[in-house]
Amino acid sequence: MSQRLGPSTILLLCLPSLTWAGNAVVGRLLHELISPMTLNFLRWTLALLILLPLAHTVFRRSSAVWPQWRYYATLGLLGIGSYNALQYLALQTSQPLNTTLVASGAPFWILIVGRLFFGATTRRVEWVGALISVAGVLTVLSRGDALSLLELKLVPGDAFMVLATITWAFYAWKLVRPPAGPDVPRRDWSAFLAAQAFFGVLWSGGFAAAEWGLGRGHVDWSWSLAAGVGFISLFAAVIAFRAYGAGIQRVGPKITTFFGNLTPLFTAGLSVALLGERPRLYHAVAFVLIVGGIVVSSRQTKSP
Repeated sequence: MSQRLGPSTILLLCLPSLTWAGNAVVGRLLHELISPMTLNFLRWTLALLILLPLAHTVFRRSSAVWPQWRYYATLGLLGIGSYNALQYLALQTSQPLNTTLVASGAPFWILIVGRLFFGATTRRVEWVGALISVAGVLTVLSRGDALSLLELKLVPGDAFMVLATITWAFYAWKLVRPPAGPDVPRRDWSAFLAAQAFFGVLWSGGFAAAEWGLGRGHVDWSWSLAAGVGFISLFAAVIAFRAYGAGIQRVGPKITTFFGNLTPLFTAGLSVALLGERPRLYHAVAFVLIVGGIVVSSRQTKSP
């Protein structure tokens, strides 16, 4: 597993952050139209249908998935069933910027979880890089005014986002720590993601059923809802997860997760492009800090 960041790898690692910036915004826009667990279930059901033409052979009885079903069930629970559900649950009460702020702690959780549960070594340079990168995130969220961070109010959704971020850290490490035994279809990205999505749909379907059983489920069908679900299914699920998985295979979970801190910067960029907001100096400062943290962290980093 190489740790070198070439142009193609950088573009690959930026793609999930860009699509997940849109996912946070869309998830917030849809929160009054659909309950969070149901949204997650519909998202991944559609994503699985998109993947089926490419990966239908993965569901054959002879597929290598079934001897390793516990591994895929765990990936489906952590990355699909839990993380995404918790994120949409967080967006019920928390603004996208707040969830981004909480999620910016992902590099720290990756280092902590890797050290405590997966025997991964951590280097001082990685912690320094994490601090620099998070400083860039805070620059975006504060709009260049550090005192404005004191005005951010935490809500219950922020606690759900903390749990989501920790869950994602475990997911990222599990991706690069497959179990011993028969070869799993990791070389075929569509089969690998479809296997995760299959179990993820089962988990998210169970969570959605519980949501409705508790009387908290609701769906207000509309073209806006259909368009939103279509976007997050294709781009924030299939394309983003494909790029994230490929990025982890190239450079490992630590560096890949650092690129996630570009999400608030991309959110600001989307606001400039779509909402007519003018770019500010703090955008440039944040870009330098976030990229600087990635560069520092990637130096002399060993493979997990």
